[in-house]
Amino acid sequence: MTTSILQLTAEMWTGRREPASLLEPTMTKAEEIADGVLMVPGFGHAFALRHAHGLVLFDTGVKLLAEGLHQQVTAWDSGPLTHAVYSHGHVDHVGGLEHFDSDAEARGLPRPEVVAHENVLARFGRYADTQGYNTVINRRQFRRPDLVWPAEFRQPDVTFADTHVIETGGLRLELTHHRGETDDHVVGWLPDRKILLPGDLFLGVAPNAGNPQKVQRYPVDWAAALRWMASLGAELMLGSHGVPVVGADHVREALQNTARYLETLVDQTLACLNDGATLTETLHRVRVPDDLAALHYLQPLYDEPEFIVRNVWRQFGGWYDGNPAHLKPATDEALATELAALSGGAQILADRALELARAGSHRLACHLAQFAGDAAPDDRAVHTARAEVYALRAAQERGTMSDGIFTWAEAESRGVLAGTDAMTELTRSVVRGHQDT
Repeated sequence: MTTSILQLTAEMWTGRREPASLLEPTMTKAEEIADGVLMVPGFGHAFALRHAHGLVLFDTGVKLLAEGLHQQVTAWDSGPLTHAVYSHGHVDHVGGLEHFDSDAEARGLPRPEVVAHENVLARFGRYADTQGYNTVINRRQFRRPDLVWPAEFRQPDVTFADTHVIETGGLRLELTHHRGETDDHVVGWLPDRKILLPGDLFLGVAPNAGNPQKVQRYPVDWAAALRWMASLGAELMLGSHGVPVVGADHVREALQNTARYLETLVDQTLACLNDGATLTETLHRVRVPDDLAALHYLQPLYDEPEFIVRNVWRQFGGWYDGNPAHLKPATDEALATELAALSGGAQILADRALELARAGSHRLACHLAQFAGDAAPDDRAVHTARAEVYALRAAQERGTMSDGIFTWAEAESRGVLAGTDAMTELTRSVVRGHQDT
């Protein structure tokens, strides 16, 4: 029997269930989560809000699931979609409108009016300029070798800078801009219902405020937005990831603790900056307080605290990490070749890396394995060791981002061994994984 979304919520808050990832795998079917509010689960959830003249969508999901979104929403209510809101311009929030647009055209109705923050336009332009880069990094992050980054997006019809109100058919949806995960993020608030739609500003896991392969995040502004949301008195919070949060006390607690999580990482990082510490020293000094680290909705299952520290450093201190050797570095290959020569050969580095990895010293092992692979890019024995080192590292990671990067590194070495490439080997591993399940 499928567990209802609200039952999952109760199980999370009573400690009977822990989140396994950013995506709750049991949430597969749409559910009316409150009177006149339909939640359509996906990698990015969408929420349909009923009003007297039709529907409003808050977030629209990913393009891959667009047909299912349309089917589930129209099965619930066949009224026209009058408005859609992008909480921000990430692809898992802006991809689901094509069938609603086609439906409106077939019915002789206007297309839904899409509302977004004005910075979404610049984001879509940047995505077009960096399509190849975004294809590569998202294949690596999500272990999706078939992923192709989109080049075109449904453009918003209405953009705003600070606030905007959608008022139609007895529904009042207030939109407010806040920087956080992105610079184009908006929060939805239904004041008459006390329902909060935070988009990605509350994820049900640790905030995505670091993300090593993506552009700047804004943890200071994010914490302020969380404090502001906590002041609203919401009784139901419907984030675009994770499970809902039910009850005014739970909503307030979740928002305040997430704000405190970000604030402590920012404060500790700034203290290290002001103390003259290097970035590496800072990464090893900053810690999440134990009471926050224990909370089910702050687990590092997607982003991680040390990545957030790096983003704070980048925002306040620039890209120089305090190590003068990194200011104008040699190539990776030149440095690796020199270290291999001093050590007695790349195989010595590879063997020691494997020894360290098997003993659980994964951070140091990866350094040596990488040096070995850079010094001997075609050596099969070296890459056999390098592949195992990164496989062991990936196996002990909880976060999606770390797992994706380390698994990609393993696939690079598997490609050397097989005479293929990382993409081919990652595809094979995905196929094997599907066969195993």
